[in-house]
Amino acid sequence: MADLEGPDPVTETRETVGRMIHVEGRDGTFRAYFAPAATLQPAPCVLVCQEIFGINKEMWRICENLAQMGYSAICPDLFWRLEPGIELDPVNEQDLQRAFDLMGRFDLDAGLRDVQDTITHARGMKETTGKVGTLGYCLGGLLAYLAACRTDADCAVGYYGVNIDKYAAEAKGITSPLLLHVAEEDEFVDKDQQARMREALAKHPKIEMYSYAGASHAFARQTDPTHYKADAAKLANQRTEAFLTTNLGQGVTRLG
Repeated sequence: MADLEGPDPVTETRETVGRMIHVEGRDGTFRAYFAPAATLQPAPCVLVCQEIFGINKEMWRICENLAQMGYSAICPDLFWRLEPGIELDPVNEQDLQRAFDLMGRFDLDAGLRDVQDTITHARGMKETTGKVGTLGYCLGGLLAYLAACRTDADCAVGYYGVNIDKYAAEAKGITSPLLLHVAEEDEFVDKDQQARMREALAKHPKIEMYSYAGASHAFARQTDPTHYKADAAKLANQRTEAFLTTNLGQGVTRLG
């Protein structure tokens, strides 16, 4: 059975299974990468919230692995107001600095409107069952958390989300299941921030939260050998896969 981890990106040669589509949002039209479920259609959909690097090869990989697992996946271009079509490499220093600049100028509230508009768009696609969860990493981890607070997503998963503690008060708006993966050695979320997050969120009945000892930020980014931590990524991904199965289910019509 396919999984979220997927094949080694160095040896992977399979052609991409998705395509770029357009989403008509409240603030304008933007692009999104859409990978329909490979084995079942219609299928539940997972909205993948990008890191600060745009829809790059890591986001494509995650969407395609979700499609092989039996989910449709959609990754909207959340930087479209700043620089549409951005695709940066996290291990390239120049790209990294561009990514930090984009994050500094990113309008979080506008991005969450785009997330809700993408959820609404995905619910109406013929390839989906109408159920949509969110899954995000880094900036996307924060967006997944806030999607649980502010949108009608059916569930949400966040990996090493930044600044979640600053928005902990919004957790009172969470009515759907949320899963958070916390890197204990996260360079961008220090121990005090992690403690505040646990204190505010750990007792919420809709929130599951796991910490990963020895894991730094981006521990699940398979295309980044500097930060990738295989054992933590495998465990987190297994928990995510079980969570998605429980809260989204599977498609209902077999292809062909």
